[in-house]
Amino acid sequence: MYDWNQLVEDCNNCRRCDLHKQRKNCVIGRGNVNARVMFIGEGPGEQEDLQGLPFVGPAGQLLDLLLDALSFPKDSYYIANIVKCRPPLNRVPTDEEAEQCLPFLRRQVILVKPRIIVCLGATAMKYVIDREARITHIRGQWIERKGYWMIATFHPAALLRDESKKIPAWEDFKKVRLKLDEIMGEGDFPVKTQFTNIS
Repeated sequence: MYDWNQLVEDCNNCRRCDLHKQRKNCVIGRGNVNARVMFIGEGPGEQEDLQGLPFVGPAGQLLDLLLDALSFPKDSYYIANIVKCRPPLNRVPTDEEAEQCLPFLRRQVILVKPRIIVCLGATAMKYVIDREARITHIRGQWIERKGYWMIATFHPAALLRDESKKIPAWEDFKKVRLKLDEIMGEGDFPVKTQFTNIS
């Protein structure tokens, strides 16, 4: 039986790939562990590695602005990454690194039990939705699989680099907000909420 304490211990003790050698912190997740929406990014950056929390740097600040602008309830989402340790110079994780870390993400999904999974960027989309897909082709499209509603959109860091992506990303986030309203309307929203910064 999975539990959060064991997950945190296993992540912090992980030596499955070389990324652990340079990490300052293992970055597991933040948000409500009973959330209906789970956002999944690529991996920690410098600020995330220092603070032990995902999406706290410039891209994370933009993500928080998007969520606030669309009035996402604070208890409605949980945020995690494909890999829990920072790749050198914020490079894209290798297939081996991602594969070694994916069991932790799967355990997080089992523990959170989200109804909606939002892949932030091509790396998350690749390992969660479709290895062969391109984000420019499937971005903004709902995919229902094993009881989860999945959607991919641009990573907030991409919006900081390319402002032309901001409008389509905004439209994607609106779709997520509407889907959350739909799910909440079904009465499927946790009464018990538990906030945590898993680190």
